[in-house]
Formats: sequence, structure tokens, C-alpha cells
Amino acid sequence: MSAPKWQFAPRFRRHAFGWRSDTPIKRIKEAITEIKKVARKDPVLAAEGSIILLQKLSPALAHVDSSSGAIGSAVNKAIDTLVPIIGAADVEPQIRHRWLERLWQALQDDDIPYLELLGEYWGELCATPEMASRWADELLPPLLQAWTASNGRYFTGTSACLACLFTAGRHQELLRLIDKASFKWWHDRRWGVKALVAMGKKSEAIRYAEESRGLNDPGWQIAQVCEEILLSSGLLDEAYQRYAMEATQGTTNLSRFRTICRKYPNRQPDEILRDLIASTPGAEGKWFAAAKDAGLFKVAADLATQSPTDPRTLTRAARDFAEKQPDFALAAGLAALRWISLGHGFEITSVDLLKAYSAVMHAATGTGVSSLDINEQIRKIIVSDQSKNDFMRTVLASRLSS
Repeated sequence: MSAPKWQFAPRFRRHAFGWRSDTPIKRIKEAITEIKKVARKDPVLAAEGSIILLQKLSPALAHVDSSSGAIGSAVNKAIDTLVPIIGAADVEPQIRHRWLERLWQALQDDDIPYLELLGEYWGELCATPEMASRWADELLPPLLQAWTASNGRYFTGTSACLACLFTAGRHQELLRLIDKASFKWWHDRRWGVKALVAMGKKSEAIRYAEESRGLNDPGWQIAQVCEEILLSSGLLDEAYQRYAMEATQGTTNLSRFRTICRKYPNRQPDEILRDLIASTPGAEGKWFAAAKDAGLFKVAADLATQSPTDPRTLTRAARDFAEKQPDFALAAGLAALRWISLGHGFEITSVDLLKAYSAVMHAATGTGVSSLDINEQIRKIIVSDQSKNDFMRTVLASRLSS
């Protein structure tokens, strides 16, 4: 096997990086690009490069500030990319075993830890059931010793052992092993769910997953697994009713709505939106953007008045739809002014207020409502007993007097 001079290698010497995470993240991306380029011509060489990088990561990143999670996410993405390259390499069992020993040592020396995710992929890294079974036999004794210890010791190779048993097809043994754990933990029991699914026992897998719920278990992750099982069985209605709302997570409500619509094309968007709104009582306004995106403008306008909605979001909607949907735009703009008057919105300035007013007046021209009537509605908002935001009266005084 040829041994090229990897460009990334010297950049990942021990303690190579300071506390800032931007440079190491950039170096990790560059290393991944270099390895993927080699993989197109020489998969075995690329696998060797992947192992070298994984060995060097933790020592090189030891001084990097990981509090933001950015460097941890970059390492996890690197592992997600490198594992398939290593697993797909066609090498003799002896070579693969040596690779795994090197990775195992890197995992043991990982103090931060950065490489913890690697254990989840140990079965894939083994590549064959025979190699996975070999590693399972090596990892079982220390795992059992840790689980049966009076103080419940932690074993680094727990996930690796469970992954190997699964890849080796030793499903019943895997289930029996998980039953020996000193306490129920979803991180371990999900391998039992996978084993039951692989055995064709999907109903039992869902029951097993549900029994894993507890005070500290991530319910949404359990719901995701159960939803996937039902969807794979073609049971869309049951999956939707039981798990869709809990299982679907997103950075925004709009992304949650879009994801559920993609997963359940048999459901109408307005039905999905109604169910999502019902799942968050008291926060109806948070679904304004989702309703607008779905073209449900009447629903969106109603949501904007039911509970606090970000005034800037409402103002943008009023501005963007002033000509295409003037009635909706007018309602959104007036709602923006109302929530501003009640003190909602983060660091609202006079500029934000004037933008909202301008959007309202623009939308009003398309609805046939006179500017006098609009100004009267805004005056009522300002003098409302609930209104506590005096600067609104000051900023709009000249416009409302005309």
C-alpha cells in the first residue's frame, strides 16, 4: 500500500490549534475534501487517510473552545463522511482489524471527547458480520463487567459492542444483553429496536421503544424511530396520528410544517397546519409564517391576532403581499402595529414602526379602504386601555394628524 504525503497531516499536530474554532473547522473541511478526492481513484488509500485524520483530530483540537458546539458538529460531520469511506474499502481482514485497532486506541485516548460518535458506527467500520462478531466477542466481557459493577462504571465501547452485535446478526443476544443493563437508557435500547425490526417484529419494536420512555429520555427521538417503522410499513395514517407532531423537529415552525407535508403527501396542508397549531396552545401566532407559506392567508391573518407574533415578520408579510393579497397584507400590517403597541418585538425602533405603518398604507390602497379609516383604526390601537407603548404615539403623530 502506497503512503502518500497527506497535505492535511502536518496541520493536525498535537495542540495545533488555539481556543478559536474557525481555523480548525476550516482545516477539517479541507482534509475531508482532500480525502474524498483521493477516494475517487484509490478507495483503500482514502480509507487510510481517513484513519490518519481521525487519529489526529482529538489531540489537535484539545485546546479549542467547544462551548458553542461548532467544533463538535464539524467533527461529527467528518465522522459521518469518513466512516463510509473506511467501511467501503476492499481490504483483507487482517488489514481491517489493524485499522480498527488504531481507531479503537484513538477512541480510548479521546479525552474531550470528540470521537464519541465513532462507536455508533463500529459495525459499519467492521464491514462484515464476521469482523463485527469478532469485535463483539472482544467487547462483551468489559461491557458486562461495567454493567454489573456496583458503581455502574462507564465503558467507552458500549455503543461499539451493541453496534457489532447488530451488524453480526446476533439480534437475540443483543436483546438479552440490553436487558442486563442496570437502568433503561434510550441510547442503548434503540439498538434493541433495530434488532426487532431486523427480525421482522415491527409491532414489538414499537412497544419496546415506547417502554423506553422515561424522565430523561428524548421523547421526540423515540417518536421518530416509531414513526419511521410505521411509515416503512405503509401505515401513514397511524404514523401521522401517533407520532408526526412529536417526531418532527425543526429550527423553525415553518420548517416543521414543510417537513410533515413532505412526509405525508396524503394529508392536506391546512389539516396539518391545524394539527400543529393545536399542539402548541397559547402560541398560535408562531405558525403565522407556515400558514402564509402554505397560501392559507385567511388562517394566517387570524393567527396573527390570536397570540403575539413577531412584528417584523408581520411587517415583511404586509410589504411583500400588499399587491398580491392586499386584504391579508392589511391585516398583517395592522397586527404588527398592535403587537408593537403592546410592547412585543425585540428592540423595536422608530424605523420598525414606520416600516409597519408604510406597509399598512400601501396595502390599504389595494383594499379600497381610505387612509382616513386606516388612521382611525391605528388611533384606536394607540388609545386602547391595553396599550402601554407611548413612543408609538410620538413616532406616528405627524402621520395620524393628516
